[in-house]
Amino acid sequence: MSKSLYEVLGVSENATQDEIKKAYRKLARKYHPDICKKPECEEKFKEINTAYEILGDPEKRKQYDTMGDSMFNGQNFQDFYRQHKDVDLEEILSQIFGGGFGRSAGFGGFGGFGFEGFGGFEPNLDVHARVQVPFDMAVRGGVLPLNYNGETIKVKVPEGIQTGQKLRIRGKGKTFQGHRGDLILEVEVMPSNEWERKGNNLYKKIDVPLKTMIFGGKVGVDTFKGHINVKVPKNSKCCQKLRVRGYGVKGGDLYLEMRPILPKVEELDPELAKMMEEKLPN
Repeated sequence: MSKSLYEVLGVSENATQDEIKKAYRKLARKYHPDICKKPECEEKFKEINTAYEILGDPEKRKQYDTMGDSMFNGQNFQDFYRQHKDVDLEEILSQIFGGGFGRSAGFGGFGGFGFEGFGGFEPNLDVHARVQVPFDMAVRGGVLPLNYNGETIKVKVPEGIQTGQKLRIRGKGKTFQGHRGDLILEVEVMPSNEWERKGNNLYKKIDVPLKTMIFGGKVGVDTFKGHINVKVPKNSKCCQKLRVRGYGVKGGDLYLEMRPILPKVEELDPELAKMMEEKLPN
């Protein structure tokens, strides 16, 4: 039966508890991050510390001697540790042996990870990532193709999604002992040059002919629900907003900020231009 934890501390399977403690202290001094500044020393120290948490405790050592590396899914401890160093081994080992891990030497930290009961432990295998969603799709909803681990997956984007919200793709996370987690995508909605969103309300600037601004009329506007004609009141002012109910996001409103289109003098009828120059108030 393979028992690789003893190899980590460089002692035999018949070593006394005192010999194990001495071997640990020697290795801990050698690889402690405050002493050894090489990048690999920190991981080596964590590995040594974890091995001692088990072998340095007579009850945990007894459990390990009974089962050996079968506790590590049949792998030697070094391979098991490196494969799962991004998960919380502290929690895994706590579930297997009982008690805390990674704290006694004053240098813990195996990364955040949650566990529930499954043969002693079950890691949270979810993978977290960020995804950018086009503004139009965030408003309308749709399907976003995503290249993930060499595979193209289709992500369903619900109508009205906002930055910071999350999408869960079932079965696309990490695998462990036949179980597979999910891919959790944090959404970042890309900005639009044409639209602005505040809650479920949309804002858009529109150009309106000067004549329509002065005398009133209608102007055509493209919206996410199709083309509409909006009534412009008489004597409208620059930057005045028109409210269109229900044309925002998921029942929100649309606000149109009017900007007058000023004609060039050269484009006006000469008589009109002369009259305007003479009659328009300063």
